Amino acid sequence: MPAKIPAATRTLDTLRTLAKASAPLTAATIASRIGAPRSSTYQLLQVLEAEGFVIHFADDSRWGLGVAAFELGSAYLRHDPIERLARPILHRLVAGLDSRPALQFGITAQVGILDGSELLYLLKDAPRHSTPVVTEVGVRLPAHLTASGRSMLARLDRAQVRALFGASPWLQLRTEFGPRTPRDLNALLAGERAAGFSTEDGHVTLGHSSIAASATNHLDLPAAAFAVTFRTDDANEAARVELAKHVVSAAAELSKRLGARA
Repeated sequence: MPAKIPAATRTLDTLRTLAKASAPLTAATIASRIGAPRSSTYQLLQVLEAEGFVIHFADDSRWGLGVAAFELGSAYLRHDPIERLARPILHRLVAGLDSRPALQFGITAQVGILDGSELLYLLKDAPRHSTPVVTEVGVRLPAHLTASGRSMLARLDRAQVRALFGASPWLQLRTEFGPRTPRDLNALLAGERAAGFSTEDGHVTLGHSSIAASATNHLDLPAAAFAVTFRTDDANEAARVELAKHVVSAAAELSKRLGARA
């Protein structure tokens, strides 16, 4: 068994403690849980904050996981585990769409993950009636413009979202539609968080719409999103409701496989 390095062990213990907590913790609580002096724990937290692995919530003197920790988890999820678990669920999603007479129009289904402020597409499948889309496997798009990206951003708190997009007062657009400012984005995320899924109409490609839902892991962090894309004019409100049910169900199945809490 390799010899332990105290500083490395305390760093990992700190990150594990914050990951397991249901809410941000005080430095004193963290010190108690990792069995370290409060002074050295505070110094460690300051270093982790400088590197983006933790966030200090000054108003209530508490600490939580930062964006760098989230990105590290996302990097892991880009590899085989998420693809292996999501692929059969994506196939079942597509089979379900193919079997519904009300959904016999061009649809493409995808799985994507957050990579910083971008949405990276990992998997793609389509029913017999498919529609051309720009979301090929490996394509990256601004997360705030995609239904998939926003469904995952909605699972993060405001501080994490703000850290992802920086201090710029304006957000990138691809068309004339989409959130233009961080304030616009936060308003969209609040509504989509309440709905349990996200939608976009013409934010990525004019004339095309998407509906997406996010799966979460055992830490209640967004792991991946299932989305369906279609021509805007093809889907009436009833079809959109049915599509939303399909992607929410697929996301819930992946969440269960990832050990998420019910």
